[in-house]
Amino acid sequence: METRWNSAEQETHTAGPQRRRPGEHALPRIATRGDAYDTGPTEPSRADGMASLLGWFSIGLGMAQVVAPDFMHRLVGVNEGSRDNAVMRTMGMREVGHGVAILATPQPAKAVWSRVSGDVLDLVMLGRLLADRRNDRTRVLGATLGVLGIAALDYYTARQLDRVGQQAAAVTREPGILTKRSVTVNRPVEEVYAFWRDLENLPRFMRHLESVRVLDGRRSHWVAKAPAGKTVEWDAEIVNERENELLSWRATEDADVHNEGTVRFSPAPGGRGTEVRVALRYEPPGGVLGSKLAMLWREEPGQQVQDDLRRFKQVMELGEIVVSDATYERGPHPAQPPAEV
Repeated sequence: METRWNSAEQETHTAGPQRRRPGEHALPRIATRGDAYDTGPTEPSRADGMASLLGWFSIGLGMAQVVAPDFMHRLVGVNEGSRDNAVMRTMGMREVGHGVAILATPQPAKAVWSRVSGDVLDLVMLGRLLADRRNDRTRVLGATLGVLGIAALDYYTARQLDRVGQQAAAVTREPGILTKRSVTVNRPVEEVYAFWRDLENLPRFMRHLESVRVLDGRRSHWVAKAPAGKTVEWDAEIVNERENELLSWRATEDADVHNEGTVRFSPAPGGRGTEVRVALRYEPPGGVLGSKLAMLWREEPGQQVQDDLRRFKQVMELGEIVVSDATYERGPHPAQPPAEV
């Protein structure tokens, strides 16, 4: 990561009284990538989420077309004499290709646009089926309306991804995946910042963390849970700090999982407390596709951050975390919480 000293920001940061721990020193301003990728709105996360849904939809639809072409023909109302399973399977493989392309890239705009092109081809084919009186026109018309709806969603998502593409371009040229999440906490900025700044508080609301041990005013040692009962450890350093406003960190070069990020604190509109915005860059095992697959088990770091921020809000506002049986049991299960919490 490139860094540079900014004397003006250093003077701003060190001016005035500040609360510090014993041995802690005011940090000079260090420019990091976090400054660039945390300044914009959170629309990229929502657009990417919609693109992911479309990617999984493409894979599911494509697999159905490949595995059960006769069923898909009946579903859209094609008469038996006009059915061509080879064409249906080809369309299915195209859908699967679109889905994989969307899920396997951090900037899926082009892949979503390819879905829009596929939607146009599907509508042309449905138009021909609709003109054939031997087919079930009611079903063909229903399928046409469904494709029109999906096409509109594909087009809207592609436009949204294009709109934020220029903003994200400078960030995504760097390795890793960016996720951004936010939450509003009904507490003053000073109180929220002070709680987060005491890094040893983080395991109280970050479920994947086992411990954070402060080494000095700038460095800390983190231990996190990993699959199969294992743990990963790394040292992190604070690279930018502005009291009651911003905290940026990055893992050291020898970290098991490289990560870096920024958390910003600002007064929420209407005196509703504090808006907390987190921007995190990480390098997941298995790359981008591994991150998308992890979403199915809610283990993808972006979802972890969102869940952690909900728990942070509860800790700050209620003094405790409200849990249910779903906290302990993933997937379908009897609605019965554990005997001991």
